[in-house]
Amino acid sequence: MIEFALLAFPFFLVLFAILESCVAFTAQALLTNATDDIARQFRTGQLRAGSVNEQTVRDLLCERMSMLYPADCPGLRVDLQNYQTFAQAAALFDGPILPSAYSFDPGDAGEKNVLRVFYFWPVITNIMHDRMANLPDGKMLLFATRTWQNEPFAAVAQQGG
Repeated sequence: MIEFALLAFPFFLVLFAILESCVAFTAQALLTNATDDIARQFRTGQLRAGSVNEQTVRDLLCERMSMLYPADCPGLRVDLQNYQTFAQAAALFDGPILPSAYSFDPGDAGEKNVLRVFYFWPVITNIMHDRMANLPDGKMLLFATRTWQNEPFAAVAQQGG
């Protein structure tokens, strides 16, 4: 009984740390897959500049991650920018990971785009807090990015009246 009492606390700490690491890894995989899917829709013209806004994209991402993320994805941030060249797009990664301001500016046919999706994931287990939390407020940054060139999809036909 005494041996169990001595070993139970460290055992459960390690067990909860393993579980939290697994959940965070799964959350990162969901975020990456959702980002891939949304980027593919922009690339092929299913989602286009002028037909969607940032909230629509947030809702689509959150819907794809609903298995593990809260219903309204409170820690989700989306940054979508378009560029004329891949060199200009690559310059975005020379700065800090988190942007000072988030923008939403999808490109038209043939333009280069960079979609960066951030989620501020809460770290719950105390033993993992110091090791996993990489943000000042004690949360862990989950991050996915995709860079692509839009296909030469046809312009949306204007409806006359």
